[in-house]
Amino acid sequence: MASSLSLLQARRIALAAQGLDKERPTGPVTPRTVGRTFARIQLVQIDSVNVVSRSHYLPFFSRLGNYDRGILERMAGTHPRRMMEYWAHEASFIRPEHFGDLLLWQRRKWAGAAGMDPEVRAGIEARIIAVLDSGPPLTAAQLTAAIGHLEERQNDNWGWNWNAVKRVLEHLFQEGTVSAASRTTQFERRYTLTSRVLPAKGTDGVMTGGNDAEGSMVRLIDAAAQAHGIGTVRCFADYFRTPVKAAEVAVRQLVEQGRLEAVTVDGWNRQVFRHAEARLPRKVTGRALLSPFDSLVFERRRLEELFGFHYRIEIYTPQEKRRFGYYVLPFLLRDAIVARVDLKADRAGSRLLVRAAYAEPAAPADTAVELAAELQLLATWLELDDVVVEPSGDLSPALSAVLDAHSAPMLSGNSVGAP
Repeated sequence: MASSLSLLQARRIALAAQGLDKERPTGPVTPRTVGRTFARIQLVQIDSVNVVSRSHYLPFFSRLGNYDRGILERMAGTHPRRMMEYWAHEASFIRPEHFGDLLLWQRRKWAGAAGMDPEVRAGIEARIIAVLDSGPPLTAAQLTAAIGHLEERQNDNWGWNWNAVKRVLEHLFQEGTVSAASRTTQFERRYTLTSRVLPAKGTDGVMTGGNDAEGSMVRLIDAAAQAHGIGTVRCFADYFRTPVKAAEVAVRQLVEQGRLEAVTVDGWNRQVFRHAEARLPRKVTGRALLSPFDSLVFERRRLEELFGFHYRIEIYTPQEKRRFGYYVLPFLLRDAIVARVDLKADRAGSRLLVRAAYAEPAAPADTAVELAAELQLLATWLELDDVVVEPSGDLSPALSAVLDAHSAPMLSGNSVGAP
């Protein structure tokens, strides 16, 4: 008979698996601590939006607080690499040990050179590889200049405007031939040969997953289930964006191996599995603002079933149709998501702007106090001087009052000096 869990227990398992169940470290955050956090969550999604901070930095702030972002840059740019770029949930930083497995399952032809004349593509590929083999990592623009080959641009994917070199680069990136050595300050990839990013594996010098697609899927689903703690087949498949049917086969194997256990959760009317290494804390004491691209909120249906929190990213929604704002972060307090805030880092004015703040229906009495402390911590991490609350949303008055109460005498309005 399957073990039975309450919805609250399932929440706590999920939060513990994501490293969000405890208060943050009180001392300096070391590279080892950041590395352990990354090993726990397995991947972080990359997105170019920089309204508050680049999206891959925020999950570590949510779990660790005020840490040095340079640690991540070193993890992704020095040997031995502890993180690298590839397709997973979306474009992501992944653990290098997953790269070979993902190569067998990520097929995003829309992002590459599908439809290009094979001879044209082969010629550009050869020239790209020759340039990268003989020199340092280069951006797509630098490679285009070096090769001197342009073609009509493709402008049908989210407004991208890619020339032939960029399209072929993305094809080579998906195939695993080239990788990102680093990023520029404008967030452009610097491409290099994958054999220079990863330790040599096999005769071609590139780490691959071989032909063991089934074993690769088992490893990916096991990693996804560890990061979830508890979830459905669809939850696990969505983490690395792998096919659901193949994930179902992997789940059955993991159940047979004792890595997963079928459980029931009150109110969760789908087949649910708990990972063998998942912890169930007696209580949860964490507090965090979550990136719109945080791995806890990847799978919206799971988020709503576990936390009763309906969430949509409204960046691509026309302004007049937005409900909560442009860049809205859920606010996690203990074992519930209790509010959401639309934030913007005003770097020129050195202010963290709270464009709107909304409480959830069952938000506890200390929501405004805890959110104010979290916003002050975020401002400190972003090296901003003030937190400014705009009068939009039902939580804004209380939040503004808390911040005013803690502001220095020389400050006025809704600002508070970051501690």
